Amino acid sequence: MGPLRNLGIQVFWDGLMSTETMALTMENVEKVLDELRPFLMADGGNVEVVELDGPIVKVRLQGACGSCPSSTMTLKMGIERKMRESIPEVSEVVQVL
Repeated sequence: MGPLRNLGIQVFWDGLMSTETMALTMENVEKVLDELRPFLMADGGNVEVVELDGPIVKVRLQGACGSCPSSTMTLKMGIERKMRESIPEVSEVVQVL
């Protein structure tokens, strides 16, 4: 892996670890998901926002993520964790079918 590739990964990682917080809006939820989508797509999946129900974000896991045995872990430890770090108003991210 060359130095430019390393720099790109570091910049991407730093962006994921940002401590800047945002308001709970559909646009900001999509921004957070856009940061996570490349990881989901690399495994043949994706995620879509179904609705904001107060502080609860309802999402639908798509593709390989929808039927993956690890989808609960992806949802709670990946998507929900990042969502709550970026948008403190989010209390929970739940999957709908």
